[in-house]
Amino acid sequence: MKPDDFKLLPLVSEKSTKHKEGGEYTFLVSPLARKDQIRTAVEKLFNVTVKGVRTGKVRGKTKRIGRSIVKKSDFKKVHVKLGEKDKIDLFEGEGKAEKPKRKKKKEKETK
Repeated sequence: MKPDDFKLLPLVSEKSTKHKEGGEYTFLVSPLARKDQIRTAVEKLFNVTVKGVRTGKVRGKTKRIGRSIVKKSDFKKVHVKLGEKDKIDLFEGEGKAEKPKRKKKKEKETK
């Protein structure tokens, strides 16, 4: 598997945002991807130096839909530690995103 063959999906959560301040970024990748492939893919895509890569497999959850049981697919979670001056612009958002405001439903007039 070449580094171009799998996707690096950024994982944005409360925990990964805290790790980002320490220079560690979190991605979701294919379970078949290896650490050396992930390292070269991140260095190529974002033009940064990678100090370390930690991986962990996450098993897909099983859910019931009616009578049938459906299993979500397994994935691999990757924590990538970058050099001190390196940053990935994909994760660096300015300010907080605001939720769009909902319009209130008009009450029906009673006759």
